[in-house]
Amino acid sequence: MFDMMEYHKTLRECKITLVYSGPLWAEGIGGVASTVKKRLEYDDLPLETSQEVFSVFVEQMNNMLMYSAEKSQFVADEIHPEAPKGTFIMGVQGSKYFIQTGNVMEDKHVDFIRDRIDYLNTLDKKQLRAYYKQQRLENDIPDSKGAGLGFIEIARRVSSKLEYTFTPYEEGYTFFTLFATIEGDDHGI
Repeated sequence: MFDMMEYHKTLRECKITLVYSGPLWAEGIGGVASTVKKRLEYDDLPLETSQEVFSVFVEQMNNMLMYSAEKSQFVADEIHPEAPKGTFIMGVQGSKYFIQTGNVMEDKHVDFIRDRIDYLNTLDKKQLRAYYKQQRLENDIPDSKGAGLGFIEIARRVSSKLEYTFTPYEEGYTFFTLFATIEGDDHGI
């Protein structure tokens, strides 16, 4: 039997402030985005920190929309009867906010994403800014579904290197987890 009280205690101890797992669609993400905004307002963060956290949230959700290979028969609307699935977790570690996302993806995207993140982790903030501008002009990633710029945007806003895992899921598929942290302050956290 699932022990809800133990689950709540674990969330509180890990300082997890928001969890979502399930179908993703534009309007649904809008609802989660509103919840994230309210949570950041409640935490009374400086505007810049709040904007950084929210921007990383948006980019990570877009990444899941683009790359999630697992679909839900959840009917979001008549036009889109299937919706990609993913998991989103937001919390606090010391003075840092973290956002972790996870979704099933096709194996064919693993090398591109791993290489992209590894490269971005070698760049400092100034280099990331220049690389972002260059990539916007060149669009040298025809099969990327647009996520190349999203990863750069996340890397520009986080306070430490992006962390990720690729876990074999089933034949032809991998579970991708992306972990990003944004420096806050102790005010409101």
